Amino acid sequence: MTDHSRIAVVTGAGSGIGRSVALALAGAGWRVALAGRRAGALAGTASLTDGQVICVPTDVTSPADVTTLFEEVHRHWGRVDLLFNNAGAFGPGGGVRFEDLSPEDWRAVVDVNLTGAFLCAQAAFRLMRDQSPRGGRIINNGSLSAQAPRPHSAPYTATKHAITGLTKSISLDGREYGIACGQIDIGNAATEMTALMARGVVQANGTRAVEPLMDVADVARTVLHMAGLPLEANVQFVTVMATGMPFIGRG
Repeated sequence: MTDHSRIAVVTGAGSGIGRSVALALAGAGWRVALAGRRAGALAGTASLTDGQVICVPTDVTSPADVTTLFEEVHRHWGRVDLLFNNAGAFGPGGGVRFEDLSPEDWRAVVDVNLTGAFLCAQAAFRLMRDQSPRGGRIINNGSLSAQAPRPHSAPYTATKHAITGLTKSISLDGREYGIACGQIDIGNAATEMTALMARGVVQANGTRAVEPLMDVADVARTVLHMAGLPLEANVQFVTVMATGMPFIGRG
């Protein structure tokens, strides 16, 4: 199939990385379903592209909403070839000390980052398994926190480590159906979520420092490359980060 006949679902498509990836896919000829909680933000993304897109307001923590999302995609286009599992939350106030973290705040991050990713991946997996031609690709947004934590980020870091396990399990279970699954770990892409880094964030040694950022479009180009591979090839894990950020040697 050409890009012009391929169908993608992007969660968290109303802003940041999700918006950038959705625009890159649409610009390359993909038909894109934009999913996210805020209908107005999804419409804003849609207004930036001339491609074939649909907006499906979705709370990824809701099984009913996720079912509706993939039913709408199937109703419009009859299949799904790509899921970019991107919706996520960091937690309250940009980070909370471990001893002060409430069970409610813990669950809120787990519900979005892990359970939401599972629900979307499972719904996409089922369509990819049953459609003809069979197969598809799932790309999970892992974050550098899937490799090493920042201070005061226990729920976010724990869920992103869990995403790595989910990625591996989907890769294994999807083999018999031609379903590929990979993960992109992103560090310091310039979005609304990372705006604090330009003003300084807490480091592992307790000091506060401004961190370099990279253009979010560089993330989108990487996802577009992963998405464009034939299903016989897969980028299992890739790290894309601002060159000067304090990650290698962090601590």
